Amino acid sequence: MNVNREVVVIGGGIGGLTAAALLTKVGFSVTVLEASREWGGCAGKFNRGKYTFPVGATLGMGFEQGGVHERILRFLGLDVEVQKLSTVMDVHFPHRTLTYYQNRQAHIAYLQKEFKGYESNIMSFYKEVEQIALEVRKLMAHLPILPPKTFAEWRKLVTALEFSSLRLIPHFPQTFSALLKKHGLQGEKDFVHFIDGQLIDSMQTTSASCSLVLACLALDIYHEGAFYVKGGLYQVAEVLQMYIEDYGGKTLKGREAVRIERKDNRWIIHDHRNNAYDAFHVVCNVPIQNLSTILDKDVYMKLTPKLRAKAKLPQWGTFTMYLAIKEEDLPSNLSLFQQILLSEQGVMTEGEHIFVSISHPNDERRAPQGYRTITASTHIDLSKWQTREAYDQRKKIMEKKMIAGIKTLIPHIERAIHQISGAPMAWERFTSRAHGGVGGFPQTLEHALFNSLSHRSGINGLWLCGDTIFPGAGTIGASVSGYHVFQSITEHKYTI
Repeated sequence: MNVNREVVVIGGGIGGLTAAALLTKVGFSVTVLEASREWGGCAGKFNRGKYTFPVGATLGMGFEQGGVHERILRFLGLDVEVQKLSTVMDVHFPHRTLTYYQNRQAHIAYLQKEFKGYESNIMSFYKEVEQIALEVRKLMAHLPILPPKTFAEWRKLVTALEFSSLRLIPHFPQTFSALLKKHGLQGEKDFVHFIDGQLIDSMQTTSASCSLVLACLALDIYHEGAFYVKGGLYQVAEVLQMYIEDYGGKTLKGREAVRIERKDNRWIIHDHRNNAYDAFHVVCNVPIQNLSTILDKDVYMKLTPKLRAKAKLPQWGTFTMYLAIKEEDLPSNLSLFQQILLSEQGVMTEGEHIFVSISHPNDERRAPQGYRTITASTHIDLSKWQTREAYDQRKKIMEKKMIAGIKTLIPHIERAIHQISGAPMAWERFTSRAHGGVGGFPQTLEHALFNSLSHRSGINGLWLCGDTIFPGAGTIGASVSGYHVFQSITEHKYTI
């Protein structure tokens, strides 16, 4: 084996496993180190007896023909069992419920009926959202790297451009609120609240500060295809991990990387069990906030200034609840995905916005017949959880608030067989993410597109992927960042 083809990947989340599987396919010697006992990171799982709970990400995107997951899995000859959704989710306000339909025309027609007097506004608004999203998808179909750092990356970006791409230029400096205002919808409180519910989940921010270009893509992508993944999104991680093992790679759980040093143009990675791994390339599939704790100081100081500056910035946290319940205790005809919006003022954090995922009644990978599992989460501000006293107090408050919110949807939730809370310390413990931060950076103008972080660290042979690296949060974003690492290590010899 050529020593220049030895790779150690730190972190068995979707991004790291994507890079590792792709590199394994083309003959690299790959070792993956995962600190926990599960694969998938924030798209992983845990078990309680006969019940399986996806820990975070639950709604599947990118499994449609030509979608990111579909392309990667097809390139590797893999498959994951998914079910396309006709109803993406129901969105519950204190005073009404709205439905998000997968079919674009049905969705627009439905919202026109729900928002009387705004029919033409909604039509023109969604027409422009679709047009902008179409141009972005044309670019993203080539999976370009932003911000481009090398001639090859610039060439790929320029090659992806079409004349119609020029339409995007005026929108790059705008937030999504500009589009709402343009179409006269900024004053329709429920409509803005509805839009913000989608953006906070996918973009980690709301219309007031979200990049207009990325917000259009985020809203329109549901109409390309939204999916229930049987078992959970951890299935993607597990098929990638098995592929790596089947084709000669090594995947090691319970191996926390604690130190990375540079020695004679090689990387030495030390784990918490005092094992050492030698490689020409090291791929860090960890939040950039973790880098200062695992890189030797002299290595860390050689990272790009932009990277070190952003590593000081916080991420969102999440408070999550996991429940198991009998089928008979659920309301009939309940959609598999739900949003609960408790605030009349449009507040989106600290339990005012709850995303709920319910297992399919026939998904026995998650629960036995006659039972269902539920994952419910909300965004939290980690700065409010810093002291032990504040942490304990907030945890109790959030447990009560989340259950009260879920009870508006599932009146018999108190009959749950399991009720497990996932607060920031649990996330930090089980996913090794600094301070329990999740979701990457909000896709504001400050962090999005050309202001995002490259997978290039600024140091030869040290690569980055995951939700803090372009293109950002979600399993699609993590997968793309892993693919970019693969392309750069292989010098752009392969495409999917």
